[in-house]
Amino acid sequence: MKRIVNISNKEDIFPEYQNTPIGQLLEYHNLKIPYETYNSAQLLIGMCMDNRKHLRIPDNFAYIIRAGGANLFFSEFKVSYAISIGNIKHIVLISHNNCGMVNLASRREQFIDGLVENAGWKRDVAEQHFNLYAPIFEIGNEIDFVIREAKRLRVKYPKITVAPMHYNVNDNNLYLIREDEE
Repeated sequence: MKRIVNISNKEDIFPEYQNTPIGQLLEYHNLKIPYETYNSAQLLIGMCMDNRKHLRIPDNFAYIIRAGGANLFFSEFKVSYAISIGNIKHIVLISHNNCGMVNLASRREQFIDGLVENAGWKRDVAEQHFNLYAPIFEIGNEIDFVIREAKRLRVKYPKITVAPMHYNVNDNNLYLIREDEE
């Protein structure tokens, strides 16, 4: 079985997500169903800040938190807000291929040079900044990370359905992730 599941028709959506806001997200984005009108958000989407990703969803359909690698650890208050005030019962975490939060060490010099040239930082301050934060924000493999993050959020919010997904920047489609595949 493949770990990444293509969604090209409604039957491809995992049964536990059909007829839920998670399934609707897949139908809007991949299957291009006509938009319904929403007065309030139906789910929370956590996705990377990468500019190559754009979701096809109706207005007011979702809260969206964009954070490097779809890492919501430092956005937990916002997640709690969406759940408590926004009455959200479903969360989708979306990884993507070619994520910049993977193998940050390989971009160390580019990162430091960019802060020096673009932001006017002193080199030693830029180096300290990278050395302090890169280990915190490094996600490793995109798929493995989003599965771990989904499991972490399920423990923290046990009544909330959390679904890991993957966005392919080459075809602009969302894919479900089989969590039991190693």
